[in-house]
Amino acid sequence: MGKLTFGAGIWAFGQFVDRYAGDGYGPTRSSQQMIEDAARVPGLKHLDINVPFDIPERTATEIKKMLDDNGLICRATTPHIYMREYAKGSFTNPDAKLRSKTKDRVREAISAAKILGATYVKFWPGQDGFDFPLQADYMQIWDYTIDGIRDLANENPDIQFAIEYKCKEPRVHMTLATATKTLLAISEMKVNNVGIVMDFGHSLMAQETPAESLLLIHRHGKLVSAELNDNWRGWDDDLPVASVHLFETIEYMLALRSINWTDPILLDQFPFREIL
Repeated sequence: MGKLTFGAGIWAFGQFVDRYAGDGYGPTRSSQQMIEDAARVPGLKHLDINVPFDIPERTATEIKKMLDDNGLICRATTPHIYMREYAKGSFTNPDAKLRSKTKDRVREAISAAKILGATYVKFWPGQDGFDFPLQADYMQIWDYTIDGIRDLANENPDIQFAIEYKCKEPRVHMTLATATKTLLAISEMKVNNVGIVMDFGHSLMAQETPAESLLLIHRHGKLVSAELNDNWRGWDDDLPVASVHLFETIEYMLALRSINWTDPILLDQFPFREIL
């Protein structure tokens, strides 16, 4: 493991919203502003970029120029498949039209990834799952998840996809909740171009030992990306790295070293109050 390189989600430089501050923490930010702010962070060279962009007219070619002008690289594209229109699910939505729309949104992210030079396209299906007993047909939503991602993977064999698992939020119980469930889902897909984004904080929330889960994912050849942040295990706080779990963070970094990890490490943090 040589010199570490770092990146972040472009959202770390944007406006944050929660259910108590619906008007947002800090002002609305344009793609240009977020990219310029990211470029000011010492040592940060890579960005995970949401699709669609900040305004409907924005093109991937424009974003590429912004990145180039600021000396930044697109690490990944992440399609918005977890917003209000997907409140009842993206891949698992009971409406076939919404499931089809989910695939179209992913295709937008694939097209953008090709222009931006992204290494992978990330799935974060935050609305897929259930909230309480008797609400969902568990095997149906599992099959919808497998089928939807498999279809996109088979349709785009030259694209690397990666699932970022998480146990809850916004859904109370998300379908792809843990490292082992996500590995099982990928095994059922029977494709070679779907892997996992291993988010340290999501592993904590799932009551996992992050280093162990990282090594397990790597053992199965599915580790596509590693993300760092921190929380108190009860919620996805996206706090600064090692602000709570110092020793677990050290162990995680040692695990990355043990597998000779050389790709960027992404910081998935939400500085709600630090931006004010």
